[in-house]
Amino acid sequence: EVQLQASGGGLVQAGGSLRLSCAASGFGFDDYAIGWFRQAPGKEREGVSCFAQRDGVINYADSVKGRFTFSSDGAKNTVYLQMNSLKPEDTAVYYCAAWNYLTNAFCSHYGVDYWGKGTQVTVSS
Repeated sequence: EVQLQASGGGLVQAGGSLRLSCAASGFGFDDYAIGWFRQAPGKEREGVSCFAQRDGVINYADSVKGRFTFSSDGAKNTVYLQMNSLKPEDTAVYYCAAWNYLTNAFCSHYGVDYWGKGTQVTVSS
């Protein structure tokens, strides 16, 4: 059974930092890509940062480049999203997700096979 357990959200002031964690189980990173998505009220869910171990690819949404950093710990099957210089527009529910790397679109919420429960990130101005 695939499980994605995200944690680390919270309330932070603008300019602050948070680190999200996602513990994955039930699949391997070789055939599944994994990433972080977010959804703000009234907006479509968007890919924030996605990782494909098979090719060593990490990508970032333009809005977070230079501020967010994706990392992974293969031994723990856990991925992280370090979020620095947070802005109020980063406020959203953040989701960890996984999808079949070979058949599904990369870093698109339409191609996600598995979603974890979201974690709320709120950035105050």
